[in-house]
Amino acid sequence: MTYLALARKWRPKTFAELVGQEHVVSALRQALDTGRVHHAFLFTGTRGVGKTTIARIFAKSLNCEGGISSEPCGECAVCRDVDAGRFIDLIEIDAASNTGVDDVRELIESAQYGPARGRYKVFLIDEVHMLSRSAFNALLKTLEEPPGHVKFLLATTDPQKLPVTVLSRCLQFNLRRLTREEIARQMAHILAAEDIAAEPAALELIAIAADGSVRDGLSLLDQAIVHGAGKLTRDQVQTMLGTLDQDVVLGLLEALVAGDGAALQAAIEAVAAYVVDYADVLQALASALHRIQLCQLLPDAASDEVLDPARMQALATAMSPEDVQLHFQLATVAARDVELAPTPRIGFEMGVLRMLAFRPEAPAGGSTAAAASGQAAGRSAGAGATASSRSAAVTAASHVAEIDAAPSAAGRKSGPTTAVATDVGSARDNIMPVNAVDTAGTDRPPAAGARVQPSAISTATVTTPAIAPATATQDDAKALKMPVPQDATGWAKLLPHLALTGPEREMAENCTVLACNDGELRLGMHSRHEFLLGVPRLRERIEQRILAAVDRPVRLRFEIVAELSDTPAVHSARQQQARQTDAESRFTADPHVQAAMQALDAQIAPGSIRPRSG
Repeated sequence: MTYLALARKWRPKTFAELVGQEHVVSALRQALDTGRVHHAFLFTGTRGVGKTTIARIFAKSLNCEGGISSEPCGECAVCRDVDAGRFIDLIEIDAASNTGVDDVRELIESAQYGPARGRYKVFLIDEVHMLSRSAFNALLKTLEEPPGHVKFLLATTDPQKLPVTVLSRCLQFNLRRLTREEIARQMAHILAAEDIAAEPAALELIAIAADGSVRDGLSLLDQAIVHGAGKLTRDQVQTMLGTLDQDVVLGLLEALVAGDGAALQAAIEAVAAYVVDYADVLQALASALHRIQLCQLLPDAASDEVLDPARMQALATAMSPEDVQLHFQLATVAARDVELAPTPRIGFEMGVLRMLAFRPEAPAGGSTAAAASGQAAGRSAGAGATASSRSAAVTAASHVAEIDAAPSAAGRKSGPTTAVATDVGSARDNIMPVNAVDTAGTDRPPAAGARVQPSAISTATVTTPAIAPATATQDDAKALKMPVPQDATGWAKLLPHLALTGPEREMAENCTVLACNDGELRLGMHSRHEFLLGVPRLRERIEQRILAAVDRPVRLRFEIVAELSDTPAVHSARQQQARQTDAESRFTADPHVQAAMQALDAQIAPGSIRPRSG
């Protein structure tokens, strides 16, 4: 008795039987029903998503004895022969093994003859990207203007390798990867028809392993049926696939949430007992965190047959959404870096320990469970928590320094200055400085797990290029600001005090003052730099810096001007050109250079002379 694999037995024979790809099926149905059938189609997508199947159904629809329709009868001789793979006018060519120009020439010669039985002679070229360049060139003319009785159906998993000349001659349809829900649903339908029992969790595991391919899923299903002697269970499928038990993954997460180092070590040893790819374990950890985040933020979309719903819900309750995001990021980065570690296990362990070390402190007034978790993290993480706090403090302090850069720059003097901030608003009240002083007056950093209250921080020292003392009065601060520029000279004087960098500086240097009256500052910009006004928030940031640096409020207005000759950028270019001309003149006038040029009959290479910097 000959056994037919499920992927072949259950290959769809009509458009209605296809799983997914509704966007492609809809277009093909419309073309067939209206008679607007192009002569060349290109189907692209990963393996096992239905490219060849759709092409065969399309060929059957074109040649069905009942007429051209999106619903072939499936009963006539043509439909039966197409389904059996013996229809003489459907020529299937494997481009992976027929790559040469001679093979394509035979195809072209065959295309000149009419169909033997059907309306159309259909050429189905699979993996068409494997054809050689000369083969593509030989096919181009026939592909563009084939005989009226010929249709080309091309399929490929790698459309990027196709010449644009081929792409331009075809209608292209991109087939998507199927979701694991669609694959699991199709497998459940097939098993019900085959009268084979299966646990939903087992089908879920196979659907995940199929990675978007129905054919791969059905091949794995065939293997699982044999492996389980006709019955599919979660444990049996998990053993067959060699994947990690999801209970072990949840054990890792539960130990991390509890801050229990001993339990985490036991979970790591349980992972090692499976002898699996450690990068895959971290990816499984990231997938579990993704499901936890769905439980927290999108509970209606969080169904899962593999992970224990009760344990997942408990983890979703115990972890904050921010912690889930942090752990997910750490898991994905660790999975990427496993191969860079001394050994894969060390890379895996360091990734998991990093999740334990970088634990956000429990907020004041939080739940008892969260507070206990934070205390456990402090005991387990040790110096890691301190390092995390210091890193957060450096980032926050840098952010505040950047916010204050514009107003403080107005009081800049030559050389760096040091300012002591004593009243900088609520934004700094929550920042713990790197060298924070504890309530006992010692210089040592706070203990791991301890929370530094804002009241315990008396002062924070920040060194910047130009920060005026925060204790100065408002009148003193106003006196240190620049006057509103009235002309190009005033704009050039104000520009250094704005402390702009990158595209902000480029935009400001290509502006100049057109006029300033009635509390409105009109800035002109050359039309060739108009695109800078479209950069998101660029204009707003420049306006904020200007308003913070001048001594009175003004309204800003940017205008596009056809010609501008007095912008700081133009002035700087003129100075640079003058320095370049002077350098070239002085170099060529040097008697030693002239003597060398005369003796060697040499010339100075254009662009080789540069003025000294500074």
